Amino acid sequence: MNNLIIDAAGEKIFLKIISDDKEYNIKVDNSRENFDELVKIIFSFLNKNDIDLSKIHNVLVNQGPGKYTSIRSAISIAKALNISRNINIYGYYSTQITNNDYYILLKLLEEGRLTKHFIQPKYSK
Repeated sequence: MNNLIIDAAGEKIFLKIISDDKEYNIKVDNSRENFDELVKIIFSFLNKNDIDLSKIHNVLVNQGPGKYTSIRSAISIAKALNISRNINIYGYYSTQITNNDYYILLKLLEEGRLTKHFIQPKYSK
């Protein structure tokens, strides 16, 4: 099962794909130019790693706290993937990640502690 993680809440936009036997990730600056181009960055990342969008089962998106515009862009893209491709989306919070261990999200997902299609963003002040 392929999981796409989108974390645009911090100083860097972090994308990670975790599959059954491989993982890929990329970090880019969280700048106006990059969150305006976030869809292109995601598709380029998928293409570079030879992952077809139809092979993505879940998108896990960081709901914050963090930068308002970046979080909204990431959530909008996740919702668009859900509507257009019927990909499951799950929201998580920055506080659920420790030591940059994004595998914890898969554990939370497996335990049923992330709710499907439940997005409640938290923005920094």
